[in-house]
Amino acid sequence: MTALPIQDYALLSDEECAIKIKQAKATLGKRCIVLGHHYQRDEVFQHSDISGDSLKLSREAAESDAEYIVFCGVHFMAEVADILSRPEQVSILPDLAAGCSMADMANKVNVQRCWDELATVID
Repeated sequence: MTALPIQDYALLSDEECAIKIKQAKATLGKRCIVLGHHYQRDEVFQHSDISGDSLKLSREAAESDAEYIVFCGVHFMAEVADILSRPEQVSILPDLAAGCSMADMANKVNVQRCWDELATVID
């Protein structure tokens, strides 16, 4: 299998990209697990070893023995999976720009105000 510079993958057709992914998964075997969030496009989702919501996928990452954890989801989900995984495991987010519009809506001032209000109820 020949590796391509990452930018060259954007030039591949969906079929060519799928072939490369299948080859990589066959080479890595159980050393790699691909976690796919329900909201992923079909072209990405089809390669998932495990699919689910962010909580399920983070739990799967934590329980996995795979050396490489590929998290096909938004950045905060991959960050949680990375925190829960073991130090020797490598978490990979294929698209570093994968954001969540809902998560990006809250600014620091609003979050602090919410925490302050919650503290009055919890304390």
